[in-house]
Amino acid sequence: MTGEHGIPAGRLAQWLPAQRWFAGKDRPVDVVRPHEPTVLIEGDPALWHVVVDVVQGERVEPYQLLVGWRSGTPEIASSALFGEGSDRYEASGDADLTAMLLDAMAAGTRIDGLSFAAEPGEQLTGGLRARPITTEQSNTSLVYGGQYILKLFRKLSPGINKDLLLHRALQAAGCAHVARVVGSITGELAGEPVTIGMLQEYLPDAVDGWAMASTSVRDLLADPDLRPDEAGGDFAAEAERLGAAVAAVHADLAGALGTDPVDRAELARTVRAMHERLDQVAAAVPQLAPHVPALRAAFDAVGAADLPPVSRQYIHGDLHLGQVLRTVGGWLLLDFEGEPAAPVAQRHALQSPLRDVAGMLRSFDYAAQQFLVGEAEHGPETAARAQEWAQRNRAAFCAGYAEAGGPVGDPLAHAVLLRAFELDKAVYEVAYEHANRPDWLAVPLAAIARSTEEGEGSRDQ
Repeated sequence: MTGEHGIPAGRLAQWLPAQRWFAGKDRPVDVVRPHEPTVLIEGDPALWHVVVDVVQGERVEPYQLLVGWRSGTPEIASSALFGEGSDRYEASGDADLTAMLLDAMAAGTRIDGLSFAAEPGEQLTGGLRARPITTEQSNTSLVYGGQYILKLFRKLSPGINKDLLLHRALQAAGCAHVARVVGSITGELAGEPVTIGMLQEYLPDAVDGWAMASTSVRDLLADPDLRPDEAGGDFAAEAERLGAAVAAVHADLAGALGTDPVDRAELARTVRAMHERLDQVAAAVPQLAPHVPALRAAFDAVGAADLPPVSRQYIHGDLHLGQVLRTVGGWLLLDFEGEPAAPVAQRHALQSPLRDVAGMLRSFDYAAQQFLVGEAEHGPETAARAQEWAQRNRAAFCAGYAEAGGPVGDPLAHAVLLRAFELDKAVYEVAYEHANRPDWLAVPLAAIARSTEEGEGSRDQ
């Protein structure tokens, strides 16, 4: 045990890697160093907010935990306990304790270094119990009474979290494609402010884009006689509307936070970064090696081509079908933090909106291929039909973006740069799948093979 409140640092080194939100699964945990806890609730039960530094070789990253204790058995999942025999547990699933987080925001409470506040002009309703959302994500979200959703940012970084920053900017711009921010929890880390949590309106009737796209693919593959445009769950119209929503968000971000032109020097830096990522991933994932020469050629084409003018700005940074919701009023974008594994400075860096477009195009490929993962019995016809679905929806998304007049106009007019961004994203996916879901590694590898073979074929003509 460590510290006055018995935070089990030794047990945490084994417990943390098993958590879905822990980003350091690529290497073992050497040691966990808890900071001094902040007491949120005293007595029995008790609740502490704890920041821990997770040491993994030369990498040291801070994470936040809600640590609970009670004399009786808590009504939580056994996986929340910090090891067998521990009387401390991760308390985000304890509704009796997490209710205080909303109450504190409603009251504008400050506890030691933590500030709980409603957004200006918002009147929050307290007294609501919370339930955690159990879907896989890099943070923890709690839903309060069907009215609010609180995102707790597990891995902390100094400064205002990009997700909160961009939501506030879009909300001030009157953007119709984000959920309203109504509160926040902030603290201090390394002498700088840090965002602990962000409270938004909750939309109970919304459906996430991944679920909708998955249903569409499933319906198509269930009937071998149907074409994608004949299936009852055809997604193309929604993909087009989604493209228009992304274009509107990009336009609002550009208007609210400004843009910078992209010159040749910036393009050269972008290409270098692509090569650096490729070097790192190829060294760790042998299956990528056969594709390295073609990938390098695709990246180098960005510097050699006479490209249409582009600008850079704040973007989503990790856009895919799991980051969008369909409501009765249209599409909403979520989770503007950027790539979970990227350094903070990179997440906040201005980038081309084409990166978001490329991320969504890759997501359509994932949605199409998911039912083929691990299914050796599927034949080439099934794979071809899945690919046809992906191509149809990719085209619809780009058409919707172009029609809505996003900052890059028609994404397909930037074919060389867009292809490079897609391949760079696929290399990122190779690293992620290798570390987290080896069975899925074939999805980005197959996409890289298709794209590079098509590129080579077009050069041969």
